[in-house]
Amino acid sequence: MSDAKDPRVLFAAERTLLAWNRTSIALIAFGFVVERSGLLMAVLVPNAPTGLPYWLIFSVGMGFIILGTFTALYSSRQFAKVLANLKPADFPDGYATKWSIAINLLVALMGAVIALALALAH
Repeated sequence: MSDAKDPRVLFAAERTLLAWNRTSIALIAFGFVVERSGLLMAVLVPNAPTGLPYWLIFSVGMGFIILGTFTALYSSRQFAKVLANLKPADFPDGYATKWSIAINLLVALMGAVIALALALAH
């Protein structure tokens, strides 16, 4: 990269982090929907002979929630590595890069709280 101030690499990395953030939110939300739909089916049709057991649906839902939480954590770690490798000239003056990591870590925390709450309610 040239010595001129060029934030394109930073912005590309930030867009990638935001894409992973959306992916992690989607995984957490999908896991919650799967888990709750299993509970709904268990309540509506308690003796369904062809239905999947509730523990299986619960496990799949929790798996998606945990995967989404891990995705948010890991993508934050990767983005921090990219930030560490950028030159000071690649950062626009006064541009705060830590907020995107903070938001992603907050999504991971919320995913962990949802997983814990569902596990305790199970």
